[in-house]
Amino acid sequence: MKEIKDIIKSYELAEKAGLKTALATVVRVEGSSYRRPGARMLICENGQLTGAISGGCLEGDALRKALLAINQQENRLVTYDSMDEDDAKFGVQLGCNGIVHILFEPIIKDDGLNPIVLLKTANARRENCVIATLFSLDDKSQPGSVMLFRENDCLEKVAEEVSGSLKNDAFDVLKLKMSRFESYVINGQNFDAFLEFITPPISLIIAGAGNDVQPLVEIASVLGWQITVADGRQTHATLQRFPNSDRILVNKADALLNEIEIDERTAIVLMSHNYNYDLAILAGLLKIKTPYIGVLGPKKKLIRMLDELQIEESRDLSHVHGPVGLDIGAETAEEIAISIVSEIRAVFAGRSGKTLRDKNAPIHVGAEKLEN
Repeated sequence: MKEIKDIIKSYELAEKAGLKTALATVVRVEGSSYRRPGARMLICENGQLTGAISGGCLEGDALRKALLAINQQENRLVTYDSMDEDDAKFGVQLGCNGIVHILFEPIIKDDGLNPIVLLKTANARRENCVIATLFSLDDKSQPGSVMLFRENDCLEKVAEEVSGSLKNDAFDVLKLKMSRFESYVINGQNFDAFLEFITPPISLIIAGAGNDVQPLVEIASVLGWQITVADGRQTHATLQRFPNSDRILVNKADALLNEIEIDERTAIVLMSHNYNYDLAILAGLLKIKTPYIGVLGPKKKLIRMLDELQIEESRDLSHVHGPVGLDIGAETAEEIAISIVSEIRAVFAGRSGKTLRDKNAPIHVGAEKLEN
């Protein structure tokens, strides 16, 4: 979602400057690639690039292809093959042993459902959604981004003959929480569809506004997370100290839970260095469904807190992480912040946090399902 937010912001600036733009989207990958389907990059006619569709090897040629799409005002599908000698001659060195299909869509301002409108709608609410992109590997006709689907609403510009099937498949993607490909026939022509499952950014709520919270906010901000900093001290919980936070709360512990919203993408970290403050918040959190709770400090601190709260040993506390963070040998506040952010990311991605060197399966979850 960070990439989407950056693209939206860049588009709005380009629009104010009167610059034409195009959106490049990775719609299919065969073999290995630095970015997976759903990676996006906004290209402005002045050469400014926002987002990424590769590790840097495709961006130069992508600029040329995007300018062509802008000038012709039509969608174009371009295929890059790392095993093709012609691609190497033109300086396209993927280095990943894969084939990447990229769709270029000029952004037409008068189109009320252009790709940017769909991305803005996806970014407007903390709600899972599906964006459907239609393309053809064999035909010059490239419908592009045609639908944004959520459980209770839908934006679409797709042929009526496939609208129902597309919505049904998007609903399945929404329920299974996994992107996938489907095939459809429109006016006798075959089209592939990339049905991309998109989640809202992680909401990070930090109870505490000490100096060690500052690098945590900075790192989470770089990732595009929504950040709330809460503390009972007015002198500490200020926008001047945490300019990259989205929200600052000055609350007593027992009032904090009434001020925040917790959903399936919310992580709460207790690091106020005030035992009673953290204890009161933990007591409230354990009464509601909270996907991730991190407690800064030694394990004996968490054990003491659970004992005082009279939490039964048989209770499932797998969502409570104390000490918070991955074991990376962190010592400084910055290193501890990296450790905390890494653990939260791993938990929400369903990953172990172990070294990739020892992983035998593809790096990306479901990568093998998105290649065929």
